[in-house]
Amino acid sequence: MPVRRDPAAVDTRRDTATLFPRIPNPESRIPRTPMNYWLMKSEPDVFGIDHLRKRPRQTEHWDGVRNYQARNMMRDQMQPGDRAFFYHSNCDTPGIVGIMKIVRGGYPDHTAQDPESTYHDPKSTPDNPRWYMVDVAFERKLARTITLAELKEYPELAELALVRRGNRLSIMPVTKAQWDFILSLE
Repeated sequence: MPVRRDPAAVDTRRDTATLFPRIPNPESRIPRTPMNYWLMKSEPDVFGIDHLRKRPRQTEHWDGVRNYQARNMMRDQMQPGDRAFFYHSNCDTPGIVGIMKIVRGGYPDHTAQDPESTYHDPKSTPDNPRWYMVDVAFERKLARTITLAELKEYPELAELALVRRGNRLSIMPVTKAQWDFILSLE
């Protein structure tokens, strides 16, 4: 078992890899394909594609997810090399605006343990983390925004979780066929 440093002794925003090495879920029996595809939502005024592009090394952790199903996908399924659509939500024109790559698989979300954070969860501890995050890297912006309204028009995307009624997850899987079809719309 790795030795954990005292969280008070380090800046957790810079040293999460040391504090929280990858903790695999032994209960996970999810088959791993060579590459998975995802759609990840964020509000552009909080953290949009341009924010990611301006980050050092165009990389940032995807924190603050507080839904157990989305947490499980980040913890158990997302792996380095996976690709994700960056989706702007809760804005005038919601839609897919770019592509990013998962560069670090799931690890505990330090914002859950920060009392100053909007995403603080007092039940999450270093020994029993409740929430996870992944690191993502900017790949590119799409030539144009592919809007939610447009995505809903295509029968090829009828099974895409994003267009199904009542689905409000901030992270969702995308099949290879859906990924390719969406890119063909660009």
